[in-house]
This record gives sequence, structure tokens and C-alpha cells, in this order.
Amino acid sequence: MNTAVDFDPRLHQIITSHLAEIPDFPQPGVLFRDFSPLLASGDPFRELIAGIAQHYRGRINAVAGLESRGFILSSPLAVELGVPMIMVRKAGKLPGHVISESYDLEYGSATIQVQPETVQGFDSILVVDDLLATGGTAAASVKLLEKAGGHVSEILVLMELKAMNGRKHLGNTPFHSLVEL
Repeated sequence: MNTAVDFDPRLHQIITSHLAEIPDFPQPGVLFRDFSPLLASGDPFRELIAGIAQHYRGRINAVAGLESRGFILSSPLAVELGVPMIMVRKAGKLPGHVISESYDLEYGSATIQVQPETVQGFDSILVVDDLLATGGTAAASVKLLEKAGGHVSEILVLMELKAMNGRKHLGNTPFHSLVEL
């Protein structure tokens, strides 16, 4: 499922007008979509967060940000909504008791972690990240958050690389991207 129909159409314009394309980063042949200009824009970034919050107000009770760029989006969104923000981090970055979920990447594997006490009891979690490519991290985050005692109701990304077909890994979890590339 991928529809941005319910979102204010200005959000798409805000993102695309503040997106830089960096060729050959982080390696030759890759076109990196950088949303740093959006973060540095002030009012457009505030308008983006307010527009996303308007869509989700009253529908979620926690926001989970995926390391690291998902933190940049999920933190102000959680504040705007008045709900907790859960950090889904790369392995070895969280102190105390953590649970883990490993997943395959195109060349290798990775592990993400969460502190279960930050998740338990939340039955309508919104997972937030900047980009969906292969879908591995997003799919693993859903498994991890549910293993920790929460329930993921939706996944939201600013941008989706359609050619990577990452949404096929997301199962039945509702998925929204504001911009398809």
C-alpha cells in the first residue's frame, strides 16, 4: 500500500523543491538524494512537519525514528504530536537492555536494536525514515518493534526509490511515501 492521497499536496512540493541530487555519492554510479537543503530551510521544514502531524494527529501514540536520518524527522514530529519518540538504532549504540533484529542487505547484513521498555504498550506506532530503498531496514524495524511489545500501524518515508522495489518487503504494514523517485 502506498498512497500520499490523504496528505496535503504541498508536502510533495516542499520536499522536491528542497532536494539536492549528488552524483557519485557515496560511490560512483549512485545518485544520492540529499534532503539537507530542506532541513536548512526553516519555515518549509516546519510546514512539512506540521503537515505530516496534521495527517497523523489522533491516529498514533508513538513515533519510531530509524537511525539516523529518521531521527531528524521523527523527533520534531513526535513533539508536534505530543507523543513519545522511540529510537531504532544500529547495533551497539544503545545502553542497557536491548533487543535486536538482524536482516540482510544487498551485500552483507545489519542489526538494529531498541530498548524494549521504550516500546511496550504502544499499539499504534508510526515508523519514520527519510528513504525507502530495498526495504530491509523498514521491514526489520517492524519486526523489532513488535517483538518489543508494540504494534506498528504505518510506515512513512519522505522518498521512495521505486526501482529498488523495497515495499515488497513490508508485508501488510500500511506504507506511505511523500515522493516517489
